Amino acid sequence: MPKITVTPQDDAACGWYHTAPARQAQAAHSGDTHTRWAVVGAGFTGLAAARQLALNFPQDEVVLIDAQEVGFGTSGRNAGFAIDLPHDIGADDYIGDIAIAKNTLKLNRMGQGQLHALVQQHQIDCHMRPSGKYQAAVEDRGIAVLEAYRRGLDKLGEPYEVIAGKDLPARIGTHFYRQALFTPGTMLLQPSALVKGLADSLPPNVTLYENTAITEVDYGNPVVLRHAQGCIQADKLVLANNAFGARFGFLQRTVLPMYLYASLSRPLTEAEQQQLGGEAFWGVIPADPYGSTVRRTHDNRILMRNSFSFNPGQQSKPACLARFAQQHQQSFARRFPMLPDVSFDYTWSGSLALTRNHNGFFGQLAPNVYGALFCNGLGVTRGTVTGSLLADMIAGKRHELIDFLLATSGPSQLPPEPFLSIGVNATLWWGQRKAGLES
Repeated sequence: MPKITVTPQDDAACGWYHTAPARQAQAAHSGDTHTRWAVVGAGFTGLAAARQLALNFPQDEVVLIDAQEVGFGTSGRNAGFAIDLPHDIGADDYIGDIAIAKNTLKLNRMGQGQLHALVQQHQIDCHMRPSGKYQAAVEDRGIAVLEAYRRGLDKLGEPYEVIAGKDLPARIGTHFYRQALFTPGTMLLQPSALVKGLADSLPPNVTLYENTAITEVDYGNPVVLRHAQGCIQADKLVLANNAFGARFGFLQRTVLPMYLYASLSRPLTEAEQQQLGGEAFWGVIPADPYGSTVRRTHDNRILMRNSFSFNPGQQSKPACLARFAQQHQQSFARRFPMLPDVSFDYTWSGSLALTRNHNGFFGQLAPNVYGALFCNGLGVTRGTVTGSLLADMIAGKRHELIDFLLATSGPSQLPPEPFLSIGVNATLWWGQRKAGLES
């Protein structure tokens, strides 16, 4: 009977959440409820799982539970890239095994397609656009990464465009980068707005409870989920709460709770938009994994995202927020010297659930308990598709990608403490130091 002593408590100033359309949060759960299906976690994975369970079992109620308000947690805190291409950082060409890469591509594009269809069907105001992405570099190491990834894309047969530094200002305004690799398949979006819209368009047989933190679980028959105001008994439980899934007694010592930091500027004035130039909506990811992700948004703000911390307690760190806000300002100034007076309106952190072998978990955890966990930084597409496919697997449906996920699922074990924290923190320090101008 695990007691969950740590629950999500994200910091307050998430720019995506505060600039997304406002919505009325659903009430917290109270009292005693029995349901056939319960899903814990109302991010991309949980929303997709609950939706598909409701469609597969239209006569059943599906209870969806989140510890915070929808759109405020992890799924509303990423950079808003719905990426289609695989990116195996452990492979020399960032593609690796071609069969795995092709199935990963199918998964990502299935997730993209599901999200695009829901946005169109329910007219979700989340500024989703098929904009592609720029992977850009300024240091020699970054240029080498782009060249290696280009070779991998050739092997995979996927289109790309190599853009020289002199041609980048016409695209993204800044003269900062030496080279970029443009791939057309990424969709850019406002993540918190998307999550809010998905929550407000769930099938009628889904009951959503927000601000309901589960504090104890009894894995009997039925499964009993307890919280401060009552309990929920469920015949079947789906865990879709990413890194917090390990708090529920499964997959111990397999997930690294990393936090990544972002800042969102105030809107650019008309004069500043002219000074910047380039296209009105774009996204850049760094060639170096410790570099900066940068976006120009639909409302003419600039997003800067960089700097990691290892938070084994899975709580945000105010000291890191203050320190990394200064790093964001420096990164911004290097890229946009033509915008010296632009300040940030918001700075926040967001959790990443990373595993040592970059594999998440998909499948059955125990009798009557299932999970789709640990998205390794690809929650928008990967979370969506694994949540829906898990619901199909539970319903007895067959799909080649379900078989692929079951065959490749499973995070590897992590070293014990204190070696884990020493190793992770040393890796972060060295990685961010050698990133140089890419940060």
